[in-house]
Amino acid sequence: MKTMTITEAFDFLEDWNKILGFTTPAHHKQIMQFLVDVLNNEPHRGLLTAFRHSGKSTVVGVFAACVLYYKPNTRILILSAESGLASRMVSHIKNILENHPLCDEILPDVKKEWGTHKITIKRPIGIREPSVICQGITGNITGMRSDLIICDDVEVPNTCNTQQKRINLRERLRELDFILSPQGSMIYIGTPHTHDTIYKID
Repeated sequence: MKTMTITEAFDFLEDWNKILGFTTPAHHKQIMQFLVDVLNNEPHRGLLTAFRHSGKSTVVGVFAACVLYYKPNTRILILSAESGLASRMVSHIKNILENHPLCDEILPDVKKEWGTHKITIKRPIGIREPSVICQGITGNITGMRSDLIICDDVEVPNTCNTQQKRINLRERLRELDFILSPQGSMIYIGTPHTHDTIYKID
């Protein structure tokens, strides 16, 4: 299976920004560097926090599309506070796959799973899960398997504004360890919304 280097990831990001008519900000390269480091190095766990409107979710979507290009067998789960928020990330990834010049070769000939909640690229047969699937934090994730879990804004006021909600959120997130494949990667992206944040690092 292909691996993904930081140079390849930078080139993928640069090519996408050229399509949009943008240059690549330095902090977007820093974000991409961090994401690739989490993917390639133990313990394959990462927390990305950045100032609001920094474009972190934008870069994460490009990163996910890049992973699928270089590692097409990858199964990605997008988990957010609400399913609508998670589906926005899936739509973002789908748009990149449809328009990035490198990704034409991995677009499926028949788009059976090519919607707002799950997409499947062209890949070897025998993989049950979609290439990308999304769920809200209260959605059914039982029985899923994933190689890359992206927790995108799972902590928002509605999921953390009481102690019981914060307890429930932590219990729910512990279930992800049973979904993640061996050597899989898990990345949290978000902004703390409470003093007792799930993003606190002791």
